[in-house]
Amino acid sequence: MTLSVAVFLILGLIVMIWGADLLVRGASRLATAVGISPLVVGLTVVAFGTSAPELAVSVMSAFKGESDIALGNVVGSNLCNVLLILGLSAIIVPLVVAQQLVRFDVPVMIGASLLVLPMGMDGNIGRLDGAILFACAIAYTGFLIRQSRREGSEEVKEEYRKEFGEKPPTGMLKNLGLIAIGLVGLVVGSKWLVDGAVAIALAFGVSELVIGLTIVALGTSMPEVATSIVAALKGERDIAVGNVVGSNIFNLFSVLGLSSIVAPAGINVSEAALRFDIPVMIAVAVACLPIFFTGYRISRFNGAMFLFFYGAYLVYLIMTASNHEALGTLRTAMLYFILPITALTLIVVTVREISLKKKLLS
Repeated sequence: MTLSVAVFLILGLIVMIWGADLLVRGASRLATAVGISPLVVGLTVVAFGTSAPELAVSVMSAFKGESDIALGNVVGSNLCNVLLILGLSAIIVPLVVAQQLVRFDVPVMIGASLLVLPMGMDGNIGRLDGAILFACAIAYTGFLIRQSRREGSEEVKEEYRKEFGEKPPTGMLKNLGLIAIGLVGLVVGSKWLVDGAVAIALAFGVSELVIGLTIVALGTSMPEVATSIVAALKGERDIAVGNVVGSNIFNLFSVLGLSSIVAPAGINVSEAALRFDIPVMIAVAVACLPIFFTGYRISRFNGAMFLFFYGAYLVYLIMTASNHEALGTLRTAMLYFILPITALTLIVVTVREISLKKKLLS
């Protein structure tokens, strides 16, 4: 890897994070100025804004015909969002989960994850599939905004003061300018990042799918990392969780949808992605439901469990890429020991939580 490739990769990440910060700041203030509550801002504007790097990278990759990076970025970012970001945030401070997330948004995330698998069974997510996904994004966003606008304007402004510790914004021109500059930064940064990632893949003989699932996914998830951890530290725990759930929904509906539409031949779905990466993404999304439902909180134990599985996932990817001799042992341990014990623990905890709630109601 030459020095120029490394410089472009690092600069791409820096410019994207800077652009995402401006975009989130301007969009959040603009949304509040027109009467959208901070909770919905966390699910939509902040989530969509912090997912803008994924959008820029995946669309740019798809347009250039590098569809493995486009798909790997979406799947890898969703895994990173739940396992790494929520894991770190919950270890810092246990996270409160709003009931709306459990009842509506998490099921939407699970449904979106499940939808990708049959779409990719023929080895390609085409333009029609992409149009369906993007239509779902429009419907989901419209529903949330409609629900939010039912709240009074003063309620929204007061909630904004509590969430962000500042007066609600009134001017729109400055915020529109922040959004425009942020978008430019994201586009430029994404191009540099994609070019650097492809060069790394070629130099080290690593597949584009693995690069997309690891380096690019981690890099484009940095805005979510910063947003959720800062929100957790400030006590804004609903924003921390809402940002992750909303980002995952946006990644699947908008990022993958738009990438499939602009890709010359659609998004290629490899056998490796169908056999392992997409099923793991679905399993992680499904696992969120019982964990979030348990007391409507994510405990430090849950956070540690998320981090453990993310580490195991990265180790698996690295071993697969290098054909490591211990790969079979790791696969056996995950399949017959770690995953069944985790599933059993989630079932027991969920049943116990349901029993306790029934006793309290009776």
